[in-house]
Amino acid sequence: MKEDILEQLASDYFEALGYFTLTNVKFRPDPSDPAYESRQDSVHSDIDVLGYCPTRIGDDRVIAVSCKSLQEGFWPEWEVKAIEENKIVSGREAWRRYRELVVPKWARAFRKCVSDLTNETSFVYITAVTKVNGDRGPWEDNSKFRETLGAEIRLLSLTEMVQAVLPALSNTVANSELGRTLQLFKASGILSGNDA
Repeated sequence: MKEDILEQLASDYFEALGYFTLTNVKFRPDPSDPAYESRQDSVHSDIDVLGYCPTRIGDDRVIAVSCKSLQEGFWPEWEVKAIEENKIVSGREAWRRYRELVVPKWARAFRKCVSDLTNETSFVYITAVTKVNGDRGPWEDNSKFRETLGAEIRLLSLTEMVQAVLPALSNTVANSELGRTLQLFKASGILSGNDA
């Protein structure tokens, strides 16, 4: 079950692009990992959306999505700084929200989970957000994140999802909740094909 509306929308978006998706895929470091600490690593994390598109060639054949549905949007520079400075955000260290990007044992577990389910070792890591505030570079081009996870990193906003799906909609009932919702918005006059 999808626990967050942004997870549902991201899953629908990638399905509309031809991906087969799974949601809330659990992973955690293997107890045999030399860095494993039972007090820190026994609780699972999850990949919000894992997608596989058999017709694509390249790293984006597989996508692994982490959804951050912050109402105020996502500030890449601020998030990176909070992680680097080990700030407390919502009662816990900022890095814990992105452990697969900063902790090698969690990155190994993440890659193994992706590989086990897709039979692929390459993938694109996507942080899906309500809105990107400011420069994407500190997040997408972060060499520490890329080195730790071993994957390209992208940001994807809700606006980008809507802009990609909206023009392709017809009067035939869409097969996703995102598509169907946008069709209803268009029919009501809230949206036109050029909005979003």
